[in-house]
Amino acid sequence: MFKQPLDRFFNALTFYSRIPGPNWVDYSDQQLNRASGFFPFIGYLVAVWCFAVYWLCIQWLPNDISIIISMVAGVLITGAFHEDGFADLCDGFGGGLDAQHILNIMKDSRLGTYGVCGLIFILSLKWQALVGIQSGYLFVALLIAHSLSRAWAISLIMVLPYVQIDEHSKAKPIAKQWFKQDMILAWCFALLPLLFLPWVYSLVLLFAGAAVFFLTRAWYLRKLNGYTGDALGASQQIQELLIYLLLLALIG
Repeated sequence: MFKQPLDRFFNALTFYSRIPGPNWVDYSDQQLNRASGFFPFIGYLVAVWCFAVYWLCIQWLPNDISIIISMVAGVLITGAFHEDGFADLCDGFGGGLDAQHILNIMKDSRLGTYGVCGLIFILSLKWQALVGIQSGYLFVALLIAHSLSRAWAISLIMVLPYVQIDEHSKAKPIAKQWFKQDMILAWCFALLPLLFLPWVYSLVLLFAGAAVFFLTRAWYLRKLNGYTGDALGASQQIQELLIYLLLLALIG
């Protein structure tokens, strides 16, 4: 009864993070394809880990230093999975002339100037936004940002075709097919932390996230004719930053 959900959870855990799973799990493309529903739950784990590192550091170090160390911890536990996608997207969109050229650049393992600048800017903005958020709201901010941003990112597979033709692409198992029940589960996880906020603030986050979601969809259609794994990672990073900035504006 519980074997199948556990298989899907651990497939999601080992795919979206560096956390190892037990040997008795059925690790397969089929299980990974159905693991999308647990993507925001993995965001919970990342948020808890980042806040735990922050809490330990803040006992002896200044707030801004503690925040950046917690961000390093977050990158380490995810293997810079989404940051890598964002950097590749910056390189592709910055230097690509057409969809195929963009895809070729994004598959290049080398990091270009656009990718470096993009990473510097987005990480700096996230750091400064987190430093500005009241410490009493920091855990809630991390929980919401890491789960809700992942729900928006994975939802792109419902409204865009998969365009990466590389058979070895990491996202190919996820891109084969999506299931309504998995998306419902993902959004249940994503919406739950919003209960910690006043409902008006939650609505602001959802409406702003939806606006960026549809703008991203239009952007990817125009530039790529669909989405890739890197595009999903970039979307997660953009939505995460948006949430931090909005929470900074709302609660300071």
